[in-house]
Amino acid sequence: MTTASDVTTETIDTDAGPARITWHAARSRPRLVLAVSHGAGGGIEARDLVALAGTLPAHGVTVALVEQPWRVAGKKVAPAPKTLDTGWRGIWPALTAPGLPVISGGRSAGARVACRTARELGARAVLALSFPLHPPGKPEKSRAEELLGAGVPTLVVQGGNDPFGRPDEFPEGPYELVEIPHGDHGFAVPKRAGVTGQETMARLTDAVVRWTGSLK
Repeated sequence: MTTASDVTTETIDTDAGPARITWHAARSRPRLVLAVSHGAGGGIEARDLVALAGTLPAHGVTVALVEQPWRVAGKKVAPAPKTLDTGWRGIWPALTAPGLPVISGGRSAGARVACRTARELGARAVLALSFPLHPPGKPEKSRAEELLGAGVPTLVVQGGNDPFGRPDEFPEGPYELVEIPHGDHGFAVPKRAGVTGQETMARLTDAVVRWTGSLK
């Protein structure tokens, strides 16, 4: 385990191989843990994950950025969903160790993992960032069942121009959806939109702060 000020990193053995958690501790009166994992094409350096880790601790939420075993092993291609779920289950005891309710979250493929395992693991809620509702250009291959089956309070934050599913493509269901106007799958916005990346991330983090504040 390594530590730098209020950031702590630990490696956890799972049945899918070693995973890594980077903890960003709540600065006072911690009340929730938000565990978020990366997608199939990137790591915890994703702009939305970094923004959440920099913002939520000031609001009583400890953020745990989770690197799945395949990423820790240096592989470039994510394994099958079943293996991703195995890795997530393996890190869950470490996430609950602080004794706080845990929000299960992730971006893209990580969001799917969170939805698939939330009820089983006893997650307090789910945060789905850039939920990949379908492969680009293939709306008939919907993954809505995973989202609708989460079984716990769920917040979806989705880019308005996400090729994996625009907000207006999502079915009605027991979840809240916040749109990031003009955002793509990584929440990048074109210059012509007249919105800076900083403003976009502020919109995202404000939504998550409000939502986590509503969880009892």
